[in-house]
Amino acid sequence: MTFQSAVGHGNLPNGLWSPVIYSQKTLDYLTRVAISSEITNTDYEGEISNYGDTVNIIKQPVITISDYARGTKIVPQDLNDEQIQMVVDQGKYYAFQMDDIEKRLSHIDWEQKAMASGAYELKNNYDTNILSYIQTNSTTAAATGTAGSPITIGYGASNSFTPLDYIGRFARLMDENDVPETERYFVATPAFWEQLGREDGKFIDAAVVGGGDSALRNRKLVTSKMIHGFICLKSNNVPVDSSSNISVLAVHKSATATATALVKAETQRLIESFGDQYKSLLVFGRKMLRPECSFTGSISSLADA
Repeated sequence: MTFQSAVGHGNLPNGLWSPVIYSQKTLDYLTRVAISSEITNTDYEGEISNYGDTVNIIKQPVITISDYARGTKIVPQDLNDEQIQMVVDQGKYYAFQMDDIEKRLSHIDWEQKAMASGAYELKNNYDTNILSYIQTNSTTAAATGTAGSPITIGYGASNSFTPLDYIGRFARLMDENDVPETERYFVATPAFWEQLGREDGKFIDAAVVGGGDSALRNRKLVTSKMIHGFICLKSNNVPVDSSSNISVLAVHKSATATATALVKAETQRLIESFGDQYKSLLVFGRKMLRPECSFTGSISSLADA
């Protein structure tokens, strides 16, 4: 680009004194926070080593209690050795290449920038995959909305629940299923948490959540101060359901098992040109172990969202 000159100005007519400058600082894109590792268990990860491996998880047998009176003939039950299989059948990768001349003459370390981007995209894709799997395999209850019969969230008379009451309903469902009261998580989109923090809900009231330094009041949701017994998480990777409704997840950490079997990064010389190829592979598996400890709800709309 040559800087414009006035009509009749003939000094340095080619404008060679005004070179184009490229900054060495790149504009990095915004990234999402992955949460799937927080809400799933990795107890079986060490037992998996290769793509396609299967872990057989044996369930604790359920014992039947029978009535007894004097002289009753005891009939022992047969123990059930039911098992659940978790298969490592998910693979994701990225690959890109850089010519030697591009690396030598560029003022940007493109390979490092691209590898950092690729590592993030693998993690984000993994997070989306796990959350979608949980949503698909969780227990659905009509009272909290299904794909065919979603509910509405808000503070008007026509809404099914207020946000706080909605979280409370999932707490009740977990209580009724004897789900442990520790390590419960409630995952929703930013729009849901906006509704929870509205003035109508009084949730930003200092008398409810503490003073100005309160983590909840400042929308830092991962806090020691839980809501209805849930550790609350915010995610843009929560999937929409089959009818494009907003989903929420209420899960216990033991409900879903995940296992990463292989994380591999390689750099190879190109055969048909001078340069390098960079690639990375992620192989993992996931399995719903306790659907009774994992619930999903469906919201058709959030008032004023």
